[in-house]
Amino acid sequence: MDQEAYLDFEKNIAEIDERIEGLRHVTGSDDDFDLDEEVSGLEKKLEKILDQTYAKLTPWQKTQVARHPKRPHCLDYINGLITDFQLLAGDRLFGEDEAVVGGIGRFRGRSVVVIGQEKGNDIETRLKHNFGMAKPEGYRKAVRLMKLADQFNMPVLTFVDTAGAYPGLEGEERGQAEAIASSIDACFSVGVPIVATVIGEGGSGGAIAIAVANRILMLEHSVYSVISPEGCASILWRDGQEAQKAAEALRLTAQDLKDLGVIDDIIAEPRGGAHRNPTEAVLKTGEAISGALADFNDMTREQIRREREEKFLKMTRAE
Repeated sequence: MDQEAYLDFEKNIAEIDERIEGLRHVTGSDDDFDLDEEVSGLEKKLEKILDQTYAKLTPWQKTQVARHPKRPHCLDYINGLITDFQLLAGDRLFGEDEAVVGGIGRFRGRSVVVIGQEKGNDIETRLKHNFGMAKPEGYRKAVRLMKLADQFNMPVLTFVDTAGAYPGLEGEERGQAEAIASSIDACFSVGVPIVATVIGEGGSGGAIAIAVANRILMLEHSVYSVISPEGCASILWRDGQEAQKAAEALRLTAQDLKDLGVIDDIIAEPRGGAHRNPTEAVLKTGEAISGALADFNDMTREQIRREREEKFLKMTRAE
């Protein structure tokens, strides 16, 4: 990976990666120097350092990993898991919002509706998808697709990856709050199973709008919270530089949220995070989604709906 792909706490990892890459480009060497053995030794050392580093990430470091530019995004999961995918556009009220990607396809032979937030992976695609920050028409498109899924009895798979809903004036003018509320209501209303997966950053109402699900999965180093650490720090301490302290207080990691009962399962990421092996991350996510969907094979539509409602009501009750 290029140097820009390494996070602040990955300095040792970057140095070893660079040494390994350099040795692999060596065309000749001294007879007393075993190139393959040297590379093998460095790879073992790298694996050990990756395991040690990623086993003790702080909440703020996990936030950085969740935002990693090389991390697989919604379209990577769609391309890797969904066959015969047909993109559906527009909310039939105002227009198209490419921050929310949605359509129909097949997941392991089963027809499904897929809805997700796409951040993009370079300047051009990030601008196209507005960095995954949806405007009202994006959430109204999600509502349209959930109703379609309900009509044709297709499970809904959602992929959550957004810093939050678009905060600009035009979003407010077109009813951002109402659109998010309507999306949440649609999640509760449908009689088909919904499996939501937080694949990177799950921020604020923009995330929960498509994450009110029967099963909520999170990748190991993803985050999910009511506000970003920077936003929280600006409100509580009047200083965005206190984001690290805010991340600790928000309990936004998959491990914290599993303990709190907010999510159902954690998907283990490849060694060193999903960005080091996107293909493996996508395949592991597919296995987890398949297992989650199997829980609803023998349930009626009303049982599925009630199970989802009870799941969220339980979160509000004091133990």
